[in-house]
Amino acid sequence: MTTTDIPAPTARPPRSAPAAGRRPKREREGAAWVFLSPWVLGATVLTLLPMAVSLYLSFTDYDLFNPPHWVGLRNYTQMFTEDPRYWRSVTTTLTYVVIAVPLQLALALVVALALKTMKRGKGFYRSAFYAPSLLGASMSVALVWRAVFNDGGTVDNLFGTGGWVNKPGWALVAVALLTVWQFGAPMVIFLAGLQQIPAELYEAAAVDGAGRWRQFRSVTVPMLSPVLFFNLVLQTIQAFQVFTPAFAVSGGKGGPADSTLVYTLYLYDRGFVASHMGYASAMAWVLLLVIGAVTAVLFRTSRSWVFYASEGER
Repeated sequence: MTTTDIPAPTARPPRSAPAAGRRPKREREGAAWVFLSPWVLGATVLTLLPMAVSLYLSFTDYDLFNPPHWVGLRNYTQMFTEDPRYWRSVTTTLTYVVIAVPLQLALALVVALALKTMKRGKGFYRSAFYAPSLLGASMSVALVWRAVFNDGGTVDNLFGTGGWVNKPGWALVAVALLTVWQFGAPMVIFLAGLQQIPAELYEAAAVDGAGRWRQFRSVTVPMLSPVLFFNLVLQTIQAFQVFTPAFAVSGGKGGPADSTLVYTLYLYDRGFVASHMGYASAMAWVLLLVIGAVTAVLFRTSRSWVFYASEGER
């Protein structure tokens, strides 16, 4: 074999340079973590770490002044078997949720339907109805609300109903009406959902002879069901955590006759008034589990009534 028979080595093709403006994957991931680090730090320090401490304290006897003492499941057994006020707070909270959430969503939907058909002043009325939601669950608003429903207040002067906040059968209703009054946030979400419903569906229903009520049942409700489900989940979670209105109306005592003793108010009483922080931590974890269970049930049942147009099925 001669040297001329030996094939010449082929040159290795040069590596392609990275496209302009593109960084290596590791470098891009590093930059992403740098931008995410404030959120990760905040979530760890302000959420995950306090949750872990609260879980530990729920198994201890802790009075805020002495080191926690491990007691195992005693807080939970006392809560479920020896504390009648605990079960009263559970009943009061469930009653509040059943009253406040449906009324708030119904009022928000009615106002959203009215705003959708409004020709003039829609922006003004939308802002006016949304304004109470901007106030949130502030103590000042709750105190004004208490004055409105107190003896000699606005409601008493107009209708002669007496002071609702002093009547065990009506005090919780006054608290729920404050939540219903702040319906602006779900109303705006409903209005956005209504504006996404194609007008052709209403035209087709009208051609088939459907009236307004029939169009509402057969077109509006199915097409709006994802938005309705979103508002239902969000408002239910918030209702289970109600605190400020009940605190202000009852003066922090849950009265009269424990009629406004909602769950979070009793949790506050056990933790910061009676200094039973371990017991309060156990109550907080039970509330977390209950809210998670209720949310899971809502998601499970949504398969039978929530309609997604993109999927074409319920």
